[in-house]
Amino acid sequence: MAMRLKDKTIIITGASSGIGAAAALLFASSGANVVLGARREDRLNEISKQITQSDGNAVCVPGDVTDEAYAHALVELAETRFGGLDGAFNNAGITGDLGPIPDMESETWRKAIAVNLDSGFFAAKSQIPSLRKRGGGSIVFTSSFVGHTVGLPGMGAYAAAKAGLIGLTQVLAAEHGPENIRINALLPGGTKTPMAGDDAKFHDVVRSFHALKRMAEPSEIAHAAQFLLSQEASFVTGSAMLVDGGNSINKI
Repeated sequence: MAMRLKDKTIIITGASSGIGAAAALLFASSGANVVLGARREDRLNEISKQITQSDGNAVCVPGDVTDEAYAHALVELAETRFGGLDGAFNNAGITGDLGPIPDMESETWRKAIAVNLDSGFFAAKSQIPSLRKRGGGSIVFTSSFVGHTVGLPGMGAYAAAKAGLIGLTQVLAAEHGPENIRINALLPGGTKTPMAGDDAKFHDVVRSFHALKRMAEPSEIAHAAQFLLSQEASFVTGSAMLVDGGNSINKI
């Protein structure tokens, strides 16, 4: 496998399962030092151990991405263990409780915004100064086609947060481009992750939304994130990159 991230130190949040876990394994196999974050300590330790047993470099610390101090702790760990930070895949997120806005509890709204959008603010605030020390780097946020190309009923809070990440991405890219810091958003389609559940009928419906008539494997989304973090995307910044299997253009 090409060592696209050789000797680069990359933070990955939401790394205990799904897209984040796939990214952790892929990035490490591509030569990266990975700093893994998620809430589930046992699963996080399993992913980290799997990487180190395969002669990769991984460290992890459990925590909550809605805590600003945790964002700083991940950066501090990258600097302490690997000498600095080169990039981040800010992937942690939740769908949250679904329902129409008039019936939604304020706490449901606040939780979706906190996990999906506030976490991006905290991440950028901690990561950009560290990337600046390295003379540049790359940040990728996991956003969504929901709120960008499609409005799905019941997902108002999620859509607002994920659309907000795209706006944040664009402003950060404009602000920090002169420092050789690239910022992009990744917009996956339906992906086979724990968040998608295991309801076969629901999966059939989701597959029908996509031009490719299937859901993505987590590794397919991880490869797209790797591209954005690598030098292969050296002239890509401020983008909202759809990796959605044609969901956004499919009408039948």
